[in-house]
Amino acid sequence: MDIFALLEIPDLVRAGSVCASWRAACTSLCSTEHCCKLQQTPCLLYTSESLGDRAMGLYSLAEKKAYTLALPDPPIRSREIIGSSYGWIITADERSELQLVNPITGDQIALPSVTTIEQVQPVYDDKGTLCNYEYSWYTARKWVSVSSNTSILDLNKLRDKLFYKAFLSSDPSTGDYFVVLIHNPHAQLSFARSGDEEWTWLPPHTFYEDCQFQGALLYATTARGEIHAFDLGAPAFVAKIVLNRVKFSASDRIYMVQAPSGEVLQIRRITTGSDGELSQLPEKTDTIEVHKVDLTSEKLLVEVDTLGENVLFIGRSQSLCLCAKEYPQLKPNHAYFTEDDSLNVTRFKHLRRDMGEFDLENNRNMEILSPQLWSNSPTPVWLVPNPRRMNLASHN
Repeated sequence: MDIFALLEIPDLVRAGSVCASWRAACTSLCSTEHCCKLQQTPCLLYTSESLGDRAMGLYSLAEKKAYTLALPDPPIRSREIIGSSYGWIITADERSELQLVNPITGDQIALPSVTTIEQVQPVYDDKGTLCNYEYSWYTARKWVSVSSNTSILDLNKLRDKLFYKAFLSSDPSTGDYFVVLIHNPHAQLSFARSGDEEWTWLPPHTFYEDCQFQGALLYATTARGEIHAFDLGAPAFVAKIVLNRVKFSASDRIYMVQAPSGEVLQIRRITTGSDGELSQLPEKTDTIEVHKVDLTSEKLLVEVDTLGENVLFIGRSQSLCLCAKEYPQLKPNHAYFTEDDSLNVTRFKHLRRDMGEFDLENNRNMEILSPQLWSNSPTPVWLVPNPRRMNLASHN
């Protein structure tokens, strides 16, 4: 088991096929109490027309090889992928309802109904059948300035208007976790704990870009670089400002990660090539900047020009900072990125995705793979493969 714990998932599956005793060791390793030993290199998870409607491709950066994974219904190509954490993806189906899916095990968990989100109300026809959603354009501070305060949307259209990103606090297979959504209007926060039947709104702040968890403590960064902390285990949810606003451009995308050393880093991703909402030109990542943060003084300390031995993963998934020495197939001082621009992934689904590998030392982009294997929609995400199956007793 100690040896198997060093293997990537494809090799672990192969090892489990050798004989009964090896299979037993692999099965035990993938159980709840042992699976934490596994250390997996992030992979690129994607859909493709050639794979069909119910399968996804998994491109291993460690092996430089693609695998095919069968997923449960509803068909994955009919869903949108709005997040990836702890080996699970968060999807929105054609009724704009959300599910957690583990692509490795096929486990799936339904999340609270979208109609329990503060800004969404169900609309029924004369027979009592759900036919539309009423979407309200307001935040805790004011109504958003639009021609109408509400919109009536088709079931499959709400997801593109509402959802931006989603994050998990921990591995759902253990049975206890939080899910947090960044959703519109104006990129607000809502969350649910495992077992909840509705979403809890976290007003009053807006324009969030990325989230990280430390247990029940949620850290969320805004497009202007502010970092807010919420204790989701407390009776009342109050935003504590742990980093004041930084003068970033509103068009930049902001991420936050914790480095292996324990330092908190804020990442600024600068893109070029788009001229705004009406542009049909795909954006391209031009620069990635790294800043060290001191959460005790509420100040951004300093821009650093290198990640050293570390490597970044950013996109529409949990932001990661890993030590390349522990993942020899990854390149130090590089950032692996996927598309996560809200407008591009929801409005311009036909455009080529802004994805690649960024060399921070030489300030240049490289392709992850050519020719590309993936469809442009749903947008590909990073996945850290997780072979742990759900603890059904804890979920029941």
